[in-house]
Order: sequence, then structure tokens, then C-alpha cells
Amino acid sequence: MRRIAVVGASAAGLAAAETLRREGYDGTITLVGDEPEAPYDRPPLSKQLLASEWESDRLALRTDADLAALDLDLRLGVAATGLELAGRTVRLADGSDVPYDGLVIATGVRPRRLPGEGAHVLRTLADALTLRERLVPGRRLVVVGAGFLGAEAAAIAWRLGAEVTLLEPAAVPLAHAVGADVGRVLARAHVERGVDLRCGVTVTEVTDEGVRLADGEEIEADEVLVAIGSVPNTGWLEGSGLPVGDGVVCDEYCEAARNVYAAGDVARWYNPLFGTSMRIEHRTNAAEQGMAAARNLLAAPEARKAFTPVPYFWSDQYDMKVQAYGFLRGHDEVAVVEGDLAERRFVAAYRTGDRVSGALAVGMPPKAIRQWRQAIMTGAAWRETVSVQA
Repeated sequence: MRRIAVVGASAAGLAAAETLRREGYDGTITLVGDEPEAPYDRPPLSKQLLASEWESDRLALRTDADLAALDLDLRLGVAATGLELAGRTVRLADGSDVPYDGLVIATGVRPRRLPGEGAHVLRTLADALTLRERLVPGRRLVVVGAGFLGAEAAAIAWRLGAEVTLLEPAAVPLAHAVGADVGRVLARAHVERGVDLRCGVTVTEVTDEGVRLADGEEIEADEVLVAIGSVPNTGWLEGSGLPVGDGVVCDEYCEAARNVYAAGDVARWYNPLFGTSMRIEHRTNAAEQGMAAARNLLAAPEARKAFTPVPYFWSDQYDMKVQAYGFLRGHDEVAVVEGDLAERRFVAAYRTGDRVSGALAVGMPPKAIRQWRQAIMTGAAWRETVSVQA
């Protein structure tokens, strides 16, 4: 295997390229990225960068010297437009082709949008810098979507002095992911600070004046941020024959086809630890999966290892630090096992079937939730584990 292409130059793609070199691969590595910037970190976009606590130079994942040491064929600012599986070639937007013996797909996701023009999204460095310029005291911001990204941006905008309206179609923000009780706790933090949180409302379009709701009401705004989720960047794979379904569909080794692997937000793989297929849009997972995909690409078939992580994510909102381990979606029960919901200092455990499947902490030290990672990893029985910890 003399030529490996890595398509996607963010956390997962960079981790794959670095792992290939670390594992001793000395052939050609072509790293393709559709953004002009060298690989940078995305979580700070809705946190430190948006708040002007950091400038863009702090987001770089590696120094120029570190990148140079990897000896990459670096193709930045050019998107992949097609894949020829039989011919083992990636087509790029500039008309060039990248041949490969092995391929890692790490093209991430793109934001969902609403009809109408002029709304912001928050995915790239350019997105964050543009929005940051507009967030001045007294500016009216409507945030559509009260998930983690929308909630983080709303919290930063409030801190910067903007007048914030947060619109959410669900009755309780994030209830589908963290449960209604925890969702209400997180929502209350916005309300207490004067954010106009409206749940159970559907935005149909962005207008020149703001947004229009399904019932015809118009909410005026100077700026609109749409944070209604993401779509995997798989359009360039259309007609390739690669299995696609809400992401690149992979097995437990992150393999989608012979010598073709996927990693990061775009990858939907089977995680044996939870017995289900999942696609995880978290920074930690992107790096870990990029490493796993690279190792399995280089390994003999019998030496490959299944990718079985306990997913981890965090979120900063106002003075709250939210941390979670596991796969919380589709849970059957939530129990507060430490602290108090009302004080916004607690650990909640999540049950799926008869096993511990996740844990979430708000306002607690890392060690308070870290102990639950082992329970999730071993598939600990709910009844025994929760009774011990509670």
C-alpha cells in the first residue's frame, strides 16, 4: 500500500494521517480539505472564539512545523466531488484526481438550513468570525434550535450584551438526548438570565426582518443563527457504490468497503459495546475514530480491532459545565445519583434495557462522572450499579 488518501482535514482526518505515520507508514499520504485553513479545532468556535476570548490562531490543531514533519501531500481549499471505487480514485473540485490504495473518509457534516437568506450557521472558522462581528450590546439575535450548539451560542451572545430569543420545536430542549428533567434544568439557566426561550414553536423560514413561525407570527431580529442539526457530507459519494445512510455505513472496524474506512462525524459504524449502529458528532470521538480507522487500514484483516468507545462530550453554558459519557439517546430511564437538579450540581445515570448506558454531570468535578465510564464500558447491570452509587 503506497498511496493513502484522507478526505477531510479536520480532527478525524488529521488524527488518521498522524497515526499512519506513527505506525510506520512511509508512503504518500494525500490530505484533502475543503476549507483553506490548516486543520483547526471546532468546539471553541461556539465558545472561546465567539466570546472573543481567543483569536483564530489559537485554534490550530498543529503548528506548521508539525504538519511539515508529516510529509503530507496537502490539498487545502479544494473539495472532493466524487469517488471511483473500482478505479480507486478521488475526484477533486479543481479537476484533479487523487489515486489511492487505501482511503479514509472524514468529511464531517454541514449545518442544516432553513428557507430564506441571510441567516448565520456555526460550523467553520469563517462562520464564527462573521457572527462574532455582529454580536454587540443591544443587537437582537434569534437562535433557532436549543440543542447544545444553539444553547452555547445563546449563552455567549447574552454575555456579550445581545438580546437573545431562543426558539425550540420540542416541548423541552434536549429532552430526546438527555431526558426531560435534565433538559428543563438546562433550559432554566437561559430563562433566569432573561433569554426569551420559546419551546414548542416551529420556524418555517428566515425573512428580511427575522424569522417566520408556522403559525404565521414573525419575530424580528437583527441577526439569525440557525442551529437545527447537521447533515453528513456524503453527497460527493453519490453513485460511488459506497453504502450511505445518514453517514458512511461501516462495520465495527470502521470499514465501509475493501480498504475504505470512515471516521468522525460522517461515519456511521456498528459499536459492539452498545450493540447498535451510531454516528457521533463529538470532538473526542473524531480523533479516536481517526486513529482507529488508520490502524485498521494498515493492519492485516485478522489483526484489526473493533472500535468500541464510550462516547464523551462536554458543553459550556453560562457558569455550567456539562459532561457526559455513553450513548444517551433512546434511553429508558434517568436517575439522579448524586447532587441536586435544582442546584444545577448533579450526576444523572441513564438506563437502556437493564444496563447502564450513560451518565451526565452538570457543575460537578470530572471525577464525579469519570467513575461511571467504567460502568458503561463493562455494561454494568443497572439495578446493582445504581443502588450502590445512589
